[in-house]
Amino acid sequence: MYEWVLAFHLIAVICWFAALFYLPRLFVYHVMSDDSTSIERFIIMERKLYRGIATPSMVATVVLGGWLVSMSVDYYLSQLWFQLKALLVVILIGYHFACAAHLRKLRDGINEKSHVYFRLFNEVPVLFLVAIVILVIVKPFA
Repeated sequence: MYEWVLAFHLIAVICWFAALFYLPRLFVYHVMSDDSTSIERFIIMERKLYRGIATPSMVATVVLGGWLVSMSVDYYLSQLWFQLKALLVVILIGYHFACAAHLRKLRDGINEKSHVYFRLFNEVPVLFLVAIVILVIVKPFA
């Protein structure tokens, strides 16, 4: 059973990160657009990506991850690598909701951020991915 839950957890993680990599890239193109047709297209794409892929994938990641932890709760909670990973996941959830705030501002036409800001913002999930994978695979503090 553990392997099945782990497999679906990894699938959810991959889908969530794919969305977190692409959504801010859409923000870059959105703020660089100056015609209403393109802007409306980006609003729709951003909303569908966030609601249809990013959020369900985040929920599945957290639920399945919680299920995995519940199978060996004493082990996981006693490991520093896992505690750090859990902290990074909590911060990444905050990033997810920051994406929602940007999405709403762009939708409402009240964005004050530049395409350069969103290009840098787009790199944040990469740092989390690298750190989380290293913590889980290498377990540097085990």
